[in-house]
Amino acid sequence: MTDPAVDATRPPTGPAPRGLDLDRLAAHLATHRPELAGPLSARLIAGGKSNLTYLLRAGDREVVLRRPPLGHVLATAHDMAREHRVISALAPTGVPVPEALLLCADESVIGAPFYLMSHVDGEVYRRREQTDALTAGQRRDLAMAMMDTLATLHRVEPAEVGLADFGRPDGYLARQVRRWAGQLDRSRSRPLPGIDELRDALAGSVPEGANAGRIVHGDYRLDNLLAAVDPVTVRAVLDWEMATLGDPLADLGLLLTYWDVLGDSDLAEGNPVADGIGPRAGFPTGAELIDRYAGRSDVDVGPLHWHVALGCFKLAVICEGIHYRHTLGQTLGEGFDRIGEMVTPLVAHGLHAVREK
Repeated sequence: MTDPAVDATRPPTGPAPRGLDLDRLAAHLATHRPELAGPLSARLIAGGKSNLTYLLRAGDREVVLRRPPLGHVLATAHDMAREHRVISALAPTGVPVPEALLLCADESVIGAPFYLMSHVDGEVYRRREQTDALTAGQRRDLAMAMMDTLATLHRVEPAEVGLADFGRPDGYLARQVRRWAGQLDRSRSRPLPGIDELRDALAGSVPEGANAGRIVHGDYRLDNLLAAVDPVTVRAVLDWEMATLGDPLADLGLLLTYWDVLGDSDLAEGNPVADGIGPRAGFPTGAELIDRYAGRSDVDVGPLHWHVALGCFKLAVICEGIHYRHTLGQTLGEGFDRIGEMVTPLVAHGLHAVREK
């Protein structure tokens, strides 16, 4: 649940932001990417709720650096090598991604693994004032381009892009439930009514997973895309930290959780992950998104209700983890004080969805 958006309207300025050691980074780049050597400046890109993303300036060139969050880091949830590998593999496909430039697993450089990717021009639509500036036609076209891009991703054959071993499709959905249950246990800091019931209901009703074996983004949503609106295009899909091979309906279910559960509720107003999306913001309904996707994909959307429930559980766990880091003072940026409010309604909607037939 990150947001590597780049606001390129102003350059990096001032001292190194928290989480970066520019001197060590410059020395590393002098050896491994000499074209980026020299004095560096950087700034934290606002909007990220998990992994940290920085706009890095080296001379007259700008690139983007991604690293895990500070402090309380859930195991496997912030894998830089995974992100770097998948965007490298997707570069020659029809899925728009930034160019992968460098991967560094040596934590001694900046204190954590990181990678560099190219800076892509475009806008991340995350705030209501941004989407309110769009015409009704632009909002509709943007939503449909989002769904077309997701269908394009799910049509990519993993073996053809070197990702045959990127995940274990068999048992993917059951492992997802177990994984997020484990993440929940590592993030508990307060009572969470109903969340254990939702976990058990998901575990007891896992679909057969007839769609398994596709590339799954893991957190596909509008504000993980860089877009342009004249004409409307998706310039890049961002935030691949949770990508794997699995059931593509997991992507669709989570997207609908953002879109219909959060984006069409009172939680949307002013919320850093729900404001500016969904029907309340003038976009098409979730049902229209499903129709668009189904018309451009061979994926069976029949068991989608279960995947929406999984999306609610997953997002509730993620929000609780961010809330926990916020209480420890380990988040950077604004908007984290409201993240914890989303957990209870997400659990309630998840319980409703998992009981649908």
